[in-house]
Amino acid sequence: MTTTYNCTSDDERAQGLEHAQRAISEKKCVVFPTDTVYGIAADAFSPQAVTMLLVSKGRSRTMPPPVLIPRINALDGLASDVSADARKLAEAFWPGGLTLILHAQPSLDWDLGETKGTVALRMPDDEIAQELLTLTGPLAVSSANRTGHAPGQTAAAAREQLADSVEVYLEGGFRPLEGEAAVPSTIVDATGPRLRVVRNGAVTLDQLREHVPDVLGLGEIPMAAEEPEEPAAEAHSPAGSSAVSTTDNHPGN
Repeated sequence: MTTTYNCTSDDERAQGLEHAQRAISEKKCVVFPTDTVYGIAADAFSPQAVTMLLVSKGRSRTMPPPVLIPRINALDGLASDVSADARKLAEAFWPGGLTLILHAQPSLDWDLGETKGTVALRMPDDEIAQELLTLTGPLAVSSANRTGHAPGQTAAAAREQLADSVEVYLEGGFRPLEGEAAVPSTIVDATGPRLRVVRNGAVTLDQLREHVPDVLGLGEIPMAAEEPEEPAAEAHSPAGSSAVSTTDNHPGN
């Protein structure tokens, strides 16, 4: 039976977190607040639970959910080949509104959908979210809404869309703070030689570049290095030209 808990009450919060932990272990979905908007969550290591999450949202496997983690040291357990630049951004903006797309650890037994071998990770800056993640471990999470509709900024708003497809709703008040518009996390693809923004959001490009100056903004294409000029006597074609690379596309979620 679907239950909503008022997490502004200490007693209900404890009961709600306990019920949510149990629901996750039973491969059911829960809704809880994050620092951006409310999320719908399921056990990241259960294909059945992830399928329920996608069905609840009306989403296909071609749009796999990100994974929220409780602490930064979970990064290396879930992702491989984490670059120094990706690590700099994680250390600077976690917990917070930054999602990193990374190569998934190939040894992990999970099925998040058609990820092309990647995983999108984030550590949310929200007390209730952190408490739940500490109890459950990594969770597959997406915004708490039906695909194509506005994200839920309260548990009540999420319930209007998701109804009985969710076992537990943890109501923690307006997210983000009341009066602020819903802003998703910034998504950075860290699977290629250069970090690149694939969705603008809570962390600005300028903020990212304070830590990694050569992060590519949304839609930006890196310039190819200029070719050196050949000596005039040996030149067989015009030299000194430059080109724009359009081939370094990398998968994103």
